[in-house]
Amino acid sequence: MPGLQHLAGHRQPLHPYPTPPMHLHHTRHGSGKPLLLIHGLGGTSNSWSTILDELAAHHEVITIDLPGHGQTPPLPGPNTFYALTDAVADWLRAQQLEGIACVGSSMGARMVLELARRGTVGAVVALDPGGFWRRWQIQFFYYSVAGSVRLLRAVEPALSALTANTAGRTLLLAQFSARPWRVPAAVALSELRSFVHTPIFDELLRDLAYGKKQEGAPRGSIRHPLVIGWGRQDRVCFPSQARRATAAFPDAALYWFDHCGHFPHWDQPAETVQLILSVTGRETASSAASAPAHQAAE
Repeated sequence: MPGLQHLAGHRQPLHPYPTPPMHLHHTRHGSGKPLLLIHGLGGTSNSWSTILDELAAHHEVITIDLPGHGQTPPLPGPNTFYALTDAVADWLRAQQLEGIACVGSSMGARMVLELARRGTVGAVVALDPGGFWRRWQIQFFYYSVAGSVRLLRAVEPALSALTANTAGRTLLLAQFSARPWRVPAAVALSELRSFVHTPIFDELLRDLAYGKKQEGAPRGSIRHPLVIGWGRQDRVCFPSQARRATAAFPDAALYWFDHCGHFPHWDQPAETVQLILSVTGRETASSAASAPAHQAAE
C-alpha cells in the first residue's frame, strides 16, 4: 500500500521533543539588575561568599553550581569545558537570562569570556581566566594543580584543623592566594573540601590543559563592557598570560590587582566588588575600563 510505504519511510523519532536543559543548582540573593557569578574548577556557589553580601546590596545575585560541582550532578556524557559551557548557555536560555551581566573566576572566567564571544551574556568581568597558557605553562598548570589536589585528598581528615590556623592555610593555599593566611578559615575549608569532592575534577583538569583551545573574538564583535582582571602574583595563571587574553579579546580592558593571587575576591575583595559594580552599571563602563595608572595594562 503506497500510503503505508510512505509512512514507513518517514518514521517519527522516538523522542520528538528536544532534551530539556540540565537543571543547575543555584541561589539568588538581593534584588535589582541580575548578576550571574560562575565559580572555577572544583569550586561551588559558596566560592563567592567573600563578596556576595556586598554585591547583593546592589544586584539580584545568582550563583550556580556548574555540572559535576556542588549540588549539580555531572553531565551524562563527557564533562569537558565546552560541554559545561553549553550546559550553562542552555540553562540561561531556559531561565530567560540571556544578556545577563556575568562574573567568572578562573575556569569560570574563561567560561564568561566564551559566553561573551557567543553573544549569550551582557557585561562581563573575567577574573584570572584559564586557557591562555602555552608550552611549559600547560605542564605547570596541569601537574601543579593535580599535585595540590592529591595532597588535599591525602590530608582531607585533617582539613578542618589545618584551615583553622594561619600556618595551615598558608601551606594549603600558597599557590592560589598571595596572602593565604588572610583567607577566612571557613572559606578555605569550604573551597578545599569542594576540590576534594568534585567527581569530575581530574577529567576536567585534563581537558582544560590539553583539550580544545579557547577561541578569541575579533575587535568590535563584543558590544557590552568586558574587563579582564588579573592578580599580579597569580601562580596558577601567570600574569604574562594576560597579554594573550587581551590579544584574543581585543575589546577587553585589562585591570591589574596588586598584592593578589589567583582569586581577587579572596585577596582583594573590596577592590573586586568595586570593579564588578563599575562594569555592571553602578558607574559608567568607561570608568571601569580606565583603571588607575598602576593597574593599567602592561
